[in-house]
Amino acid sequence: MSGEKTIFVAGTWDTKDDELSYLSEVIRGQGGQVLSMDVSVLGDPKAPTDVSKHEVAEAAGSSIQAAIDSGDENTAMQIMGAGAARLAFDLWRAGRIHGVIVLGGTMGTDLALDLCGALPLGVPKYVVSTVAFSPLLPPERIPADVQMILWAGGLYGLNDICKASLSQAAGAVLGAARAVETPRFERPMVGMTSFGKTVLNYMVTLKPALEARGFDVAVFHATGMGGRAFESLAGAGAFAAVMDFAPQEVSNHLFGGLSAGEGRMTHAGKASVPQMVAPGCYDLVDFVGWQEMPTALQGRECHAHNRLLTAAMLEAGERRTVAREICEKLAGATGPVAFFLPTGGCNEWDRAGGELHDAEGLAAFCDEMRRAVPETVELQELPCHINDRDFCEAVLAQFDAWLAAGMISR
Repeated sequence: MSGEKTIFVAGTWDTKDDELSYLSEVIRGQGGQVLSMDVSVLGDPKAPTDVSKHEVAEAAGSSIQAAIDSGDENTAMQIMGAGAARLAFDLWRAGRIHGVIVLGGTMGTDLALDLCGALPLGVPKYVVSTVAFSPLLPPERIPADVQMILWAGGLYGLNDICKASLSQAAGAVLGAARAVETPRFERPMVGMTSFGKTVLNYMVTLKPALEARGFDVAVFHATGMGGRAFESLAGAGAFAAVMDFAPQEVSNHLFGGLSAGEGRMTHAGKASVPQMVAPGCYDLVDFVGWQEMPTALQGRECHAHNRLLTAAMLEAGERRTVAREICEKLAGATGPVAFFLPTGGCNEWDRAGGELHDAEGLAAFCDEMRRAVPETVELQELPCHINDRDFCEAVLAQFDAWLAAGMISR
């Protein structure tokens, strides 16, 4: 029943009491319930909230007085962020909340990312922020399934413009809590990275083949946020195995492109998840197509994928750098790792005669992989292109071998 859904409403009630109260009223008016939490430091709400600021600070192993005595608003809000995150998780685990919405400017948004990041995939998470979609927000701090709504005209006080944002957000989080189909993980999951079928298409063959073996398959679009979601779930143990065949975000991070963070290609290894890895699109760096090309990438061959995204080719020496970086990341893995090296090319444009084919650069990458691959990583050279069926057959043979050996759990 709709009345059974309780939304956790969090914010600084000392300065945003009217706005948070309005948000709560809309949720209740739609048949939902509200559990409120105050993350203020200096002031107090007009009426007590369900979770007080003192409880929040104590959950972080601190106190409101300690936050005040720090004399630093950043330190104070980090205390409140840590406490809010812990309490949100405890309330969700106890079944007391079914979704969360946090309201704020830069301070509130900083805290909101901690709070939402503490909740697993499938728990509706909404952030109403004056800096939604801003480059201030690093991808590594944005949870995999968080929703953000720009709080237009809402820096101070209620008005018709900000009410439009707040009421939509209230309806969205309550609707999500009612409609969400929380992941049950009834079948073991394989996490895979890729791009669209025009550039990488192995998933068309691999997904049904893995499903026939009793596995579910989640394919992540490796354009920064997709890689971040993939890493987050890999680190949380959501995958029985990973097929990380589009590690371009490693190249992006090295050369100023669309990064998924420093931790890309590390979380599965730390969690001992079996990894199958290939260098899909390793030779390209994606950047925002409508912005000026990064200085380090100027003067080289590019491919405009669309108005949002442009890819720049890496030179031979840079490809060697990427190979070493990949090997260094894989060296830290505590589970089995197989690296598939398709010597015929690593994306559809990288075929002999293709618009972005660079035989010298490909040879340099392959040579560096042979030199740098850790002893703990099984290197399989494949005389084919990454989009050829031979590639998929090699991957499935390795998967089946690990499955038979009990290295991949059903």
